[in-house]
Amino acid sequence: MDAKVIWQDGLAFTGIANKGHQIQLNSNPSEHAASPMELVAMAIAGCTAMDVISVLEKKREAVTRFEVKVHADRAADYPKVFTRASVEYVVIGHDVQEEAVVRAIELSVTKYCPVHAMMEKVFPIDLHYLIYEDEGSGKQKLVKQGTYQRPH
Repeated sequence: MDAKVIWQDGLAFTGIANKGHQIQLNSNPSEHAASPMELVAMAIAGCTAMDVISVLEKKREAVTRFEVKVHADRAADYPKVFTRASVEYVVIGHDVQEEAVVRAIELSVTKYCPVHAMMEKVFPIDLHYLIYEDEGSGKQKLVKQGTYQRPH
């Protein structure tokens, strides 16, 4: 894989990788672009989210909404690296089975997601899930929650 960034001005860059898609980067908090560290957090979320939803769809789970949230703590001093992260899988659907969600998370973090595999070598990552029953009209009811613990 190859990637590059092209300087625009100030701290603004355009990033381009093999597929040719462009993304805007900027470390200035007042600008409308993600910072490099935000992109790392989004990469963790995006990579595992793609795996988990793929597995849940293959298991024919009736997911109506799905999101993955990442909270990453950063060191106080430069280079202000991530020191730990918490990933939260939010699954909303009809009669979604907890075992299916846990298995999908397990497959993602032990087999499929290269971003998680790489980042967990650098800092601890906690994994939590919430399963809601979709009651229609934007309403949902929490039915299960838990923490995924990798078997030792």
